Amino acid sequence: MKITHADVIVSCPGRNYVTLKIRTDEGVYGIGDGTLNGRELAVASYLKDHICPLLIGRDPQKIEDIWQYLYKGAYWRRGPVTMAAISAVDIALWDIKGKIANLPVYQLLGGASREGVMVYCHATGSDIPAALESFEHYRDQGFKAIRMQCGIPGMSTSYGLAKGNNKAYEPATKGKPEEQAWSTEKYLDFVPKLFEAVREKYGFETHLLHDVHHRLTPIEAARLGKSLEPYRLFWLEDPTPAENQADFRLIRQHTVTPLAVGEVFNSIWDCKQLIEEQLIDYIRATVTHAGGITHMRRIADFAALYQVRLGSHGPSDLSPVSMGAALHLDLWAPNLGIQEYMGYPEAALEVFPHAWSFNQGYMHPGDVPGIGVDIDEKLAAKYPYEPAYLPIARLEDGTLWNW
Repeated sequence: MKITHADVIVSCPGRNYVTLKIRTDEGVYGIGDGTLNGRELAVASYLKDHICPLLIGRDPQKIEDIWQYLYKGAYWRRGPVTMAAISAVDIALWDIKGKIANLPVYQLLGGASREGVMVYCHATGSDIPAALESFEHYRDQGFKAIRMQCGIPGMSTSYGLAKGNNKAYEPATKGKPEEQAWSTEKYLDFVPKLFEAVREKYGFETHLLHDVHHRLTPIEAARLGKSLEPYRLFWLEDPTPAENQADFRLIRQHTVTPLAVGEVFNSIWDCKQLIEEQLIDYIRATVTHAGGITHMRRIADFAALYQVRLGSHGPSDLSPVSMGAALHLDLWAPNLGIQEYMGYPEAALEVFPHAWSFNQGYMHPGDVPGIGVDIDEKLAAKYPYEPAYLPIARLEDGTLWNW
């Protein structure tokens, strides 16, 4: 069996997605996701201009050799564009291998470690009453874990807010990046009140999560983690930028609130110290940005040595293909913690027919051979790419800050 075609499909069925379709001389094909929010065309070009020509004529069953060829052979290793492109290839090759074996990918990985994958959703509100209403909406859908974000009094914008009650959070905007204001002081004073309100009204039955989104210094993050301890969070996500992994030592010294990091990571090296020193509890890297199933499996096994669990990134800016691949990995991984699930625009679900499903707070990838997600190319062509950017943040004095 040989690869005969490798085609890149860029579409926008509610969100911009970069899809790779690898075809073989025996008629078997595989689908991969290489979406990088706000930089989609960079990955598309990397695939079309540099990787796809190198795949033609290769044996698609040699997943490991092709992964090493694309990683080591480029000389310029890692980085989000390179690793998203490698991820797209890797997911597509696993899809092909599953179809050849007539097995879902999770069976090829070693079989299921659980019956379903616990997922969490995003509840948001402009104020505490609206946030509580959103919480109740998702709890009634069966979610066992809910991320809580809320508008901050005195701030014109706040991270994680949907543009309407019970609507999905959508950060990207067309045109130039939206500039948002940020006040660390107002945020730190308010957030504990949100979680106090949730626990007082709904108790401790539901897992609660919160995303700081890299906004705090280590000592500020330590203060927040300590103040949230009475409300028993499932995790506090991205409390500080993780370029300097040693920063998390300071946070660990001051709080027992579990920490989750890694949605912007793209290799095992980005989380090596964090895992080895047990400075985090959940690693949030994802199959689409961290080298596909092949590399994420290495991260999972490495993390398991230190009792760190998977909590993979799963926003709607990664396509349903990515969700399918993540769920296969999740179902297998003995050290799974939880999987993010934001849901998708209806158009995206139509463009990407899928076998994965949601039921009462848990998801399953399905038992279709391969990844279990396809693409309707004719329908995808009706949704051309639309340039969009993630926001930026500035402090109240105008200083550019971490969004």
